Amino acid sequence: MSTNPSRAELEAFWMPFTANRQFKANPRLLARAQGMHYWTPDGREILDGVSGLWCVNAGHGRKEITEAVSRQIATMEYAPPFQMGHPPAFELANKLVKITPPGLDHVFFTNSGSESVDTALKIAIAYHRVRGEASRQRLIGREKGYHGVGFGGISVGGMVNNRKFFGSLLPGVDHLRHTFDLEHNAFSRGIPQWGAHLADDLERLVALHDASTIAAVIVEPVAGSAGVILPPQGYLQRLRSICDKYGILLIFDEVITGFGRLGAPFGATYFGVTPDIITTAKGLTNGAVPMGAVFVRKEIYDTFMQGPEQAIELFHGYTYSGHPVACAAGLAAQEIYEREGLLTRGAKLAQQWEDAVHSLRDVPNVIDIRNVGLVAGIELEPRSGAPGARGFEALVRAFEKGILIRVTGDIVALSPPLIIEPKHIDQLVTTLREVLKTLD
Repeated sequence: MSTNPSRAELEAFWMPFTANRQFKANPRLLARAQGMHYWTPDGREILDGVSGLWCVNAGHGRKEITEAVSRQIATMEYAPPFQMGHPPAFELANKLVKITPPGLDHVFFTNSGSESVDTALKIAIAYHRVRGEASRQRLIGREKGYHGVGFGGISVGGMVNNRKFFGSLLPGVDHLRHTFDLEHNAFSRGIPQWGAHLADDLERLVALHDASTIAAVIVEPVAGSAGVILPPQGYLQRLRSICDKYGILLIFDEVITGFGRLGAPFGATYFGVTPDIITTAKGLTNGAVPMGAVFVRKEIYDTFMQGPEQAIELFHGYTYSGHPVACAAGLAAQEIYEREGLLTRGAKLAQQWEDAVHSLRDVPNVIDIRNVGLVAGIELEPRSGAPGARGFEALVRAFEKGILIRVTGDIVALSPPLIIEPKHIDQLVTTLREVLKTLD
């Protein structure tokens, strides 16, 4: 394809979560990547402010991953995961459980965050059935939550546009109130102080449905796709306590917060709250090969290990679960994270990052700034009668000025690679200031 493709050349690909008509009229193409940057087909440099899509935590073009993937393809490109195994899957699982919160010591491999979520929900329901509480089938999500695009994830998710097109979704699902509150928490630096009591909304749902019908609660420690919505101080601890009180499993969706994004290996580590199940993907392989993983407590795994030894314990899995090439990428990525200290590097840069993004507070139309670790959300005032228009314009103009950002509605989200240096933070925020000041 040429560096300036025609509309006809772009038409065959139905792009995901994209304004297809606008894009194909004015495409934003990326041709190569290295370190902190992308380059367009015509050679223009773009600073990556979002780790690709929250996933390239160790930066682009890591030769260690390239070489590991190449070796694995040459050795064995595929092995069946049902009733068979291969060494890289077990090696990766053992490496991963060394960085998970204590007790989450079993791994089920998937191919994406969406599959990780559906897997976690199925394990939760099946767990209660196996242990004799089959009435626990209800799932509790949260308003503004995003848990991928499978029917399970959409059902427990709480973003309207992701739900409204697809019918009634799964039955037996309810939602906690979200934790977003500009009145009390606007321009909070780090985790907001107000709102721990919002976790008590779970008590309302228990009273409505009875705990005996509820299998699990799933939340993101930090809601990324809804625009970087942070949990108030004490909120997750309170949610954990209520789940314990009623025997409800707590699932953390860490597809975004996993693998160093907050300055700790996982959001659970950062907040000091251990869930029963964690879902991951994205940073697991540094985005190099699609892969996800679900971490479960030993007690959950052991509960399934009953009956005849030759019997399948969990009727669930994917053709590509623990794919050899994905495992090779995952092993190489984890070794980079460990060797370069990337799982905790965000903590060292967090104050500079916070100061930089909050310097945008005086920019016209900025109504809130939220930050934690190496994540930030800058919320813009919507234009009257045109919600999302200002945010989309920011995305386009930022790309034209050489930075890659993400927008959800009128919220700019930033989540740069964990290898970011102070000079990149300055460039990203300075350029974003210039962009935002041009928006009417």
